Amino acid sequence: MRFGVLSTARIGRESVIPAIQRSDHEVAAIGSRDADRARAVADELGIESAYGDYETMLAEADVDAVYNPLPNGLHAEWSRRAADAGLHVLCEKPLAVDAAEAADLFSYFEDRDRTLMEAFMYQFHPRTERAREVVSEELGDITSVDATFTFRLDDPEDIRMNPDLAGGSLMDVGCYAVSAVRGFLGEPDRAYGHAIDSRGTGVDTTFSGVLEYDDGRAGRIACGFDTPNAERYRVETTDGWLEARNCFGPGPDRSVSLTYAVDGREATETFDAVDQYTLQAEAFADAVEAGETPRVDRAESMGNMRTIDALYRSAEEGTPVAVADPN
Repeated sequence: MRFGVLSTARIGRESVIPAIQRSDHEVAAIGSRDADRARAVADELGIESAYGDYETMLAEADVDAVYNPLPNGLHAEWSRRAADAGLHVLCEKPLAVDAAEAADLFSYFEDRDRTLMEAFMYQFHPRTERAREVVSEELGDITSVDATFTFRLDDPEDIRMNPDLAGGSLMDVGCYAVSAVRGFLGEPDRAYGHAIDSRGTGVDTTFSGVLEYDDGRAGRIACGFDTPNAERYRVETTDGWLEARNCFGPGPDRSVSLTYAVDGREATETFDAVDQYTLQAEAFADAVEAGETPRVDRAESMGNMRTIDALYRSAEEGTPVAVADPN
């Protein structure tokens, strides 16, 4: 599969483009609002074609699919434009600004028989798959899940500080914590959220929340831009627990571990270094080529977006709110 990339965003330059190039697929084109910038990145990374605007790349590049790492508020617009050009899209998370926009986007792609997948790369790491297997098959009933993703973001001009581009810590890194909780517990019934705007920029720089389930289980999420990097999730069960650290963004050259205990017996499993971005690209391309629904599908993305919507509504209203129907 030949990919085109919309923008010279850092995540593309440093992670996704090299990962695709390590697969059986290739990055054949890159577009930017600055032609010189596009050409420089293309030369640096060995990309065949460079374009000084996104429209021309979509119209002229010899590609099959687009990777879209634009700011959150532009994901839907440019994904639609890619679909109009007959292209499949791997779009960075969060897929849209809210669940309504995400639902419209999926329908847009379905009407055009194109594939759309949200880029939650950590879901393709073997450790994530094994963690869910252990909890499902080897541990007892879940009582609670905690998930955290924080890092220090000091640049006040960063697009993640811009409310007009759907910035904020819940959208940027909290979406991973929400995804992790849902991966173990399923869809919550209610959400309670608390947001802090410590910089006065109009976006949450710290966010904490509780996802409630009618059967008494609970998930807790924490995310933010104001404290050092922390990535972890922990599952508590009636007979033990499971924990993973550095769980969302381990580098492609870093081995990781998973620790769990059942009835007092503790075990640690180690996983060789893999590039989860490469695994993501391969899974996306395989789904497109086979005409199959990708692993991160409409139901998964809609479940995450509606939970995020509920957390934001709760933070505004100061009370728990029901998580809306995903459809």
